[in-house]
Amino acid sequence: MAAIIHRQVHGATMVRCAAAVGVLTLLEIGSAPALAAGQAGTRPTAPATTAVADTGTFTYEVGGVRVIQRMAEGEIAVANLYLLGGVRQVTFENAGIELLLLEASERGTKAYPKERLRRQMSRLGTGIVVGVGPDWTTYGIRATRTTFDSTWAIFASRLMQPTLDSAEVEVVRQQYLLGVSQRQDSPDALLEYRADSVGFSGHAYAIPPAGTERSLASITLADLKKYSVEQMVKSRMLLVVVGDIPRAKVERLVGQSLARLPAGSYAWTLPDTLPRSNVSPDVVDRALPTNYILGRYAGPKAGTKDYYALRITTAVLSGQLFGEIRSRRNLAYAVDAPFIDRAVAAGGLYVTTVQPELTVDLMRQQLAGLRTGTIDEGALARLVQQFLTQFYLDNESNADQADFLAKSYLYDGDIRAVERFEQQLRSVTPQDIQRVAQRYIREVRWTYIGDAKKAPLRSFDRY
Repeated sequence: MAAIIHRQVHGATMVRCAAAVGVLTLLEIGSAPALAAGQAGTRPTAPATTAVADTGTFTYEVGGVRVIQRMAEGEIAVANLYLLGGVRQVTFENAGIELLLLEASERGTKAYPKERLRRQMSRLGTGIVVGVGPDWTTYGIRATRTTFDSTWAIFASRLMQPTLDSAEVEVVRQQYLLGVSQRQDSPDALLEYRADSVGFSGHAYAIPPAGTERSLASITLADLKKYSVEQMVKSRMLLVVVGDIPRAKVERLVGQSLARLPAGSYAWTLPDTLPRSNVSPDVVDRALPTNYILGRYAGPKAGTKDYYALRITTAVLSGQLFGEIRSRRNLAYAVDAPFIDRAVAAGGLYVTTVQPELTVDLMRQQLAGLRTGTIDEGALARLVQQFLTQFYLDNESNADQADFLAKSYLYDGDIRAVERFEQQLRSVTPQDIQRVAQRYIREVRWTYIGDAKKAPLRSFDRY
């Protein structure tokens, strides 16, 4: 199983489950007593697998920097440095500062002036990537075995010795201000942004990791330099390397660079639970061909039994919504119940429709079926199998493996949590689905973009 298990990774922050719709729409929900009588012994046995110890994955420290390494055959090598804390390291006033700092470092460092840096990266044909999220910022290398050392030299120089020329910083700032302003042009992008603000109001997750127009415009050059000195510390760093790179080489590269940074006093912890309370829907009046609706609700902490159960529950609900609202009623082009994969998980209810009130009421009916009925055990087993199969196929890259190893370590405190992922999903029962639907999919915080006169406020209140 190790050959398959270690290709497992979490998907994007919002994990949509449309790939499993073919199975999901066949699930049967009914009253618990009625189904119980006809389903005894119907749950199929999971395909036999043999757990094999993964001797190619190990963890160690180099000068105070925690390293997780997985040996993987092939020419491609990935190194992801996770700068822990995410939005808990910033405020609304300086949101986006880490992204701005790391992207501006591409414009030149002490050892690699701008033009030299660009020529060298072009010659190597490798990449250095930056990604921001609610729990950490990812700063990573995409290289080959033969170009890994040379790419690392630039990677480390950008992190440790950015020039931060005022004119170059301003160019990067304007690029990101333009990107942030374009949220207004895409209903889906605006919906996601506002839904986070409403859904996580009162929690750090309400802070946009990429910043706002106001925060990005207000960050000064002095702010960037101060942040670089205070926040680029070893205690915030988790390095994950996946590829055919000898451990001795990783230790040497880290020892010559990251290990020389200040230790700092950061300590990783899972965030507090998300807020739960009913708030007024956020309604944005727009003349659009359809209406965009997204509700957010608080989920469990990562690594818990309920976390895995909610992941499957959202897959089940996605299929039910698709089958009833799109396939049977033709009321929507897109409908989903996304699972939002974070240190504290969350979920959502999403739809685009020209008949908001009817559609939101139908969504509530499908949710009520999950809360009061019991999923057929055989259909649930098939769903989990298809979910896992698609999950493996979609997440085979070294970069994805690095992400999952990081999450296993940060969420569960153990890189071996990778091996438990499939087992945890297969252990979800119909009763678990009913329980988490009752416990978590409530007190939904809604965002609506479209014809304000059609906003189904009374239907929202029924959740």
